[in-house]
Amino acid sequence: MEAMDKTTRMLTEPVSKLINHLALPTIVSMLVTSIYNMADTFFVARLNSESATAAVGVVFAVMALIQAIGFFCGHGSGNYMSRMLGAGKTEHAEKMAVTGFTMALILGSCLMIFGLLFLEPLARLLGSTETMLPYAKAYMSWILVGAPWMCAALVMNNQLRFQGNAFFSMIGITAGGILNIFLDPLFIFTFDLGIAGAAIATILSQFISFCLLFIGVLRSDSVKYHVKNISINKYYIQQMFKGGLPSLCRQGLSSVSTAILNLCTAPFGDAAIAGISIVTRVMQFCFSVVIGFGQGFQPVCGYNYGARKFDRVKEGFWYGVKVGCAFCLVVSVVAFIFAPQILVFFQGGEPLVVEVGTAALRFQCISFTLTVFITMANMMLQVTGQTLGASILAAARQGITLVPCIILLPHVFGLGLFGVEIAQMCADILAFAIAVPFVKQFFDHINEKETV
Repeated sequence: MEAMDKTTRMLTEPVSKLINHLALPTIVSMLVTSIYNMADTFFVARLNSESATAAVGVVFAVMALIQAIGFFCGHGSGNYMSRMLGAGKTEHAEKMAVTGFTMALILGSCLMIFGLLFLEPLARLLGSTETMLPYAKAYMSWILVGAPWMCAALVMNNQLRFQGNAFFSMIGITAGGILNIFLDPLFIFTFDLGIAGAAIATILSQFISFCLLFIGVLRSDSVKYHVKNISINKYYIQQMFKGGLPSLCRQGLSSVSTAILNLCTAPFGDAAIAGISIVTRVMQFCFSVVIGFGQGFQPVCGYNYGARKFDRVKEGFWYGVKVGCAFCLVVSVVAFIFAPQILVFFQGGEPLVVEVGTAALRFQCISFTLTVFITMANMMLQVTGQTLGASILAAARQGITLVPCIILLPHVFGLGLFGVEIAQMCADILAFAIAVPFVKQFFDHINEKETV
């Protein structure tokens, strides 16, 4: 009965009210997920080492890869589950739930084993210089140990959210993030473990999140995990790819672009890498609000698309664009004005770090509002099963446009460090241009379906 009440609510309540209700805990969850990296960056910077701060930025590529696996399995299973629940096909949702969870554990374990076996080559591949290498290896080795439960926690977080139980997902993720803030200084300074202490604090906090999210699955009215429902077969894997490939592209390419960014910035020194990596963390933190709002829209979109209520799909999309743009505009103005102070807060005033970071942050503020349209379009296409379009948009900002900009602007066009600083701004503008025709095509598609 509760499931039926939830479905009725998703299909009848005002769209703006539903999105706000689902987005708030999701935004909190996304912010807290970003806090892990922000906290590590802040406390590691207190070690007074540019190389240590830069190493955290280098290993962010591994964190992005872990998130890519978690979001691939979580979004892939969650998107399918929301459509099946909206269509009243609970049995399919139950099988997909435990299959997505199991796949995350398997893939996370594979990443852990591979990463630990090839730790030093991987650190170099991700952009570590000789001075950063010891710090990167110490930090990354512990992060890899936590990969299995970090991936699985993201799956539970997203499955809870796609079923309209964002509150439980928020509690699980938030508790771990807050704990990490307290454990970081304890392990780094009190236990004198240095940068390795930051990684240990992170994986312990993530394990607490994993446990709380598992309890949330058991206690909420969500679909439960049963071993008998594990269905790692062609059909469910295909469905997971359809729903999760865009997320894999988005997060996976974030990992790739971070590594390329580090490699292209390396000729300008560890301070330049540190400055750019801080800006990446700060903007990722702000962008997580956009992602969270988009993810709050996804269950509403999935349920109503499955029920053929296309007018509510369109209404939700434009509501998200308007609210997101208002938020991003405010953030952009504030960050542009106080860019130097933000860099000083994270690094402590190292001149070159602040100089490079300030320029890069201000350029990104110019294009930040455009990311709302790109993200909402990606979320809408993803949850409605438009895999190709969603994958292209997911890859557009961090891959299709950013990687060429990172490679071409500094070196081929001879812009040097300035080319690195403007790369993300240029990529955002190009990605927006790619997103517009996809949204128009999708709305034309559902307008035709409304008339049938």
